[in-house]
Amino acid sequence: MQIEAIQTALCEAKLDGWLFYDHHGRDPLAYSILGLDAKMHVTRRWFYFVPAHGEPQKLSHRIEATRLDTLPGEKTLYASWQEMEAALKTMLSGSTRIAMQYSPRNAIMYVSMVDAGTVELVRALGKEVVSSADLVSQFEAVLSEEQIATHYVAQQKIDNILEVGWRHIQSRVRSGERFDEFQMVTWLQDAMAREGLIWEHGPNVSVGANAADSHYEPAREKAAKVESGSFVLIDIWGKVAGRPDAVWYDITWTGVIDREPTDLEQRVFTTVRDARDAAIALMQSRFAEGEPVAGWEADDAARAVIRNAGFGEWFTHRTGHNIGTELHGAGAHLDNLETHDERLILPDTCFSVEPGIYLPPGPECFGVRSEVDMMARAGDAVVTGRIQRELVRI
Repeated sequence: MQIEAIQTALCEAKLDGWLFYDHHGRDPLAYSILGLDAKMHVTRRWFYFVPAHGEPQKLSHRIEATRLDTLPGEKTLYASWQEMEAALKTMLSGSTRIAMQYSPRNAIMYVSMVDAGTVELVRALGKEVVSSADLVSQFEAVLSEEQIATHYVAQQKIDNILEVGWRHIQSRVRSGERFDEFQMVTWLQDAMAREGLIWEHGPNVSVGANAADSHYEPAREKAAKVESGSFVLIDIWGKVAGRPDAVWYDITWTGVIDREPTDLEQRVFTTVRDARDAAIALMQSRFAEGEPVAGWEADDAARAVIRNAGFGEWFTHRTGHNIGTELHGAGAHLDNLETHDERLILPDTCFSVEPGIYLPPGPECFGVRSEVDMMARAGDAVVTGRIQRELVRI
């Protein structure tokens, strides 16, 4: 836990303190930021206050008096709710603007971990509760050089696996044997395991209309055939095994088998590619100029391209997500659809850029997503792996 760094950040944000609170493990962000055991047994409320100046303070129930003992600061114990409220009032005395895991109107639900009643309690003590969203990004999403290196290890391995994977599809289709989405998923999993990578569910291989479902996952018993004439989307993600601090790599490519794309397939792909590149260009320009860029702005840049091409109705998810030790990390997302993400894209953070168009049922039903990862650095923002410029033809 970095008390001095947190206090510096509080001063820069003109905040009087950061109040952490939990009950029954409801706030995983608190455990991660404070370095607490996320699996500890917690059945009573605890509070931990880091002031902008001075020593942190702990407030725990007498039944669970030792839960915060690994943290610095003076400890106060309570049993009754009256004692708790009185102790909390004393703890926060002298402070006015206090950050909590709260988001006005639940706009950024990823950090909105504190229940409304607890926010009401703190406000009733005369405090202004502000969102800790930017603080969470700073302490959860910013990566070390060692972590950044693990991302590039995964990038090189997965880019190579995908390139070989397309050739594997070609070989299996031309063999004349039945080959389906689930078999290709299994092939990709085996390839990642050989390369020392781990993954969550997936990866995802979607054929034809299945590609129009952005969260489609093939199952052994109902996987579509991969065959001559198929339109195929592959979404693959992984990270280095044995490294809890390793950072994910996450990409999506699309292609056609034994044919040229239709006019609609080509138009949709070109639109998605150009939308992706618009978001990339915005972030590269802002970082080169030393100007801030918020997640919602990058989403708007991509969404405008798709909307102007007449496909706006079919772009149904955010443009990208933060990437860290979790595939969907705690930093800013590229989003002005599902949320209005005002968090800034910080240097030394990683995120995906993945606009998509998913057409409705009809004569040509398919989906295109073109996903790359970016690494933001001071004065620069780069795409970390290969960039798809044209539909794959195999």
